[in-house]
Amino acid sequence: MKIALIQMDLAWCDTQANLHRAEEMICSQPDADVYVLPEMFTTGFCMEPDRIAEPMEGDALAWMCRMANRMDAAIVGSVATVAPEGGYRNRMYFATPNGTTTYYDKRHLFSYSGENRHYEAGNERVIVEFRGVRFFLQVCYDLRFPVFGRNRNDYDVAIYVANWPDKRRMAWDTLLRARAIENQAVVIGVNRVGTDPMCVYDGGTAAIDFFGFVAAKCDDHADQVITYEVKMDELQHYRDKFPSLADSDDFRLVGRHDIAANSGIK
Repeated sequence: MKIALIQMDLAWCDTQANLHRAEEMICSQPDADVYVLPEMFTTGFCMEPDRIAEPMEGDALAWMCRMANRMDAAIVGSVATVAPEGGYRNRMYFATPNGTTTYYDKRHLFSYSGENRHYEAGNERVIVEFRGVRFFLQVCYDLRFPVFGRNRNDYDVAIYVANWPDKRRMAWDTLLRARAIENQAVVIGVNRVGTDPMCVYDGGTAAIDFFGFVAAKCDDHADQVITYEVKMDELQHYRDKFPSLADSDDFRLVGRHDIAANSGIK
């Protein structure tokens, strides 16, 4: 399973320019099984969803499906989306060459930037199986919440797509490695480069192996595509030999309302 990590300089709120650039970068690596693009790869991390959000039948997802068919590969990335169920979502799509699309709505909205005031949070963990590999879908700020991302022996690769600024780069690098180690999983972190009206982005796009080593990474501040091959036999051998997943604590995720109800907190 070969995964292509696409580190892009995103044009601010310019969907067509970003789709064109993404297509060029994808076609420069024609032999991957999965192509991963950054968070909100069509617009940048914009807090004006009424200006930039697309319906699911819009240009972005249609382009992802076409590219998946053309490349015979999955295309992954998040898009500001007008949800059919109401409101706006930071929605991560996993489009496959057979025409199926799975989506994950970002669970942890970045309140520091006001994302929680403009977008609706998702509630579901989403795992997609593709060509024998189970992918766990996550978006940016989700990286800071290990309980939601805990591997219940239900995924092999965690994908984090992001617009993560340079001033918090140390946290990005550290948490990607932590998520790989604690979950005995490959972690794919795809960040952007360039600038937007608020931040500077220096990249840090990397593939972290299940030991926690940086197995492949993009150069800082560069538009670049790198590839990493997931070897499922090696991953399974490691899990069998060092069974920390099997030894992990048994717990149940509950919502904030349930926590308060069960603990007596008002």
